[in-house]
Amino acid sequence: MNIQLTNTLTRRKEPFAPTDPRRVTMYVCGPTVYNVAHIGNARPPVVFDTLFRLLRHVYGESAVIYARNYTDIDDKIITASIERGVPICDITRAVEDQYEADMGALNVLTPSLRPRATENVPAMIAVIEKLIANGAAYVVPSGVYFSVAADEDYGKLSGRAQDDLKAGARVEGEDDKRSASDFALWKSVKPGEPSWEAPFGAGRPGWHIECSAMIEEGLGSPIDIHGGGIDLIFPHHENEIAQSESAHGHALARVWMHNGFLTMDKEKMSKSIGNIITPRELLEQGWQGETIRWALLSAHYKAPLDWSDDLLKQSQASLDRLYGAVLRLKDVEAADVEAPAAIIEALADDLNTPAAIAELSVLATAANIAKKPADMAKAKGELLAAAKMFGVLQGDAETWFRASFGEEAAEIDRLVAERVAARAAKDYALSDKLRDDLASRGVEVMDSASGSTWRRKG
Repeated sequence: MNIQLTNTLTRRKEPFAPTDPRRVTMYVCGPTVYNVAHIGNARPPVVFDTLFRLLRHVYGESAVIYARNYTDIDDKIITASIERGVPICDITRAVEDQYEADMGALNVLTPSLRPRATENVPAMIAVIEKLIANGAAYVVPSGVYFSVAADEDYGKLSGRAQDDLKAGARVEGEDDKRSASDFALWKSVKPGEPSWEAPFGAGRPGWHIECSAMIEEGLGSPIDIHGGGIDLIFPHHENEIAQSESAHGHALARVWMHNGFLTMDKEKMSKSIGNIITPRELLEQGWQGETIRWALLSAHYKAPLDWSDDLLKQSQASLDRLYGAVLRLKDVEAADVEAPAAIIEALADDLNTPAAIAELSVLATAANIAKKPADMAKAKGELLAAAKMFGVLQGDAETWFRASFGEEAAEIDRLVAERVAARAAKDYALSDKLRDDLASRGVEVMDSASGSTWRRKG
């Protein structure tokens, strides 16, 4: 299978060939666990979970090692700890648990590795020592800084020239760094803050060094794929490249991938702006996890995606059709088949999820029109296998429709049961009336030898 991926570093779509097909490595920047994730934060894990599924399909489940970290030491976490008067771990572990629950609801597979920054500080100290020793970093009273001027090709990921750099502008407590564009590898200890002992002075790590060290510690470098949101290209990923290459003398990652922004009313979703909604809030509103996942995958991962209730309604309708096809074949045992080549090819073409959605629709049509037992079994098997690659149709079809109707499902059950009783009593007038009543509620009843089931009308 020829997988094509867009590499941010080379700015082109190119064939993906792992260094070792028996050990394919991928790292995706995870959340900073100071507050619950909003729906924009959920796009990277859902996008790269889909890539994880594709890689496992192509290379084998045991051959793919996927790491997604937790940043559990950070200025915002420390601020929250001080404001609430609790240890940082009380905050970070609670947020981690919520994040895991939310991602689980979106059918995100558990990554192979989930390193925490606080558990990898010795590895960070080791990298910083290398950078100091080779002159790429320097020690001053406020901490240890990477010297951007020492890296001749700094800016190659983002395309920014050194003279144009703004992100490293001086901030409070960094008055002693040599250049405004230099970034902190280590921050000297401050009263009331957590700290670790190091040869260059007690303190805590800067953000960028965390991922570089966790990649080296857990996966080794160069890794095959490094992913994250487009907002991480600069400065975070740019700085990861600079410090890792300066410390180890080789590339950190061979392929860099970045998903586009999630917007609301065409404006970037941000906690600071306040235009956010969380997966938990959406789930509490009655939206199902697979609907949220489908919505996040409805646009190509590189493109911006505007979040709205209309997007969720469209996603719900698409999944209703797929689950309806599965429900139609409730009594059919699915054939044990692989996902059809068309859906694998769509995902292998730079994770083209809109094309994959179109292929899923084709498979649903085949399942809806199949008549012969062998054709029905094959159609159901192919639809379920393809949907697994996409991370949907993982639940029971009847449960899906009940959940989508919320509290009204109990009333629908009652009407369907009355209709079954009317049919048994050969009261066809009442049976027809109840069918019409259900139809007016958007419900289609399907009768079979094993009984009657219902679904939302397509």
